[in-house]
Amino acid sequence: MTRFHVFVIRAILGAGFAVLLTRMFYPDANLVYVAGLGIILVGLAYFAEYLRNRKKN
Repeated sequence: MTRFHVFVIRAILGAGFAVLLTRMFYPDANLVYVAGLGIILVGLAYFAEYLRNRKKN
């Protein structure tokens, strides 16, 4: 699986979870906040991958 496919999967899942979380906890949240949360979730996924790979090397 290429890095681009991994990015697309993470972006879709990040957007989905961002919508789910904001609709559950903040139903009146603006679309900008949902997009920001999605970006943060994808960034945290890449950060977790970095930490996992750093321990292996």
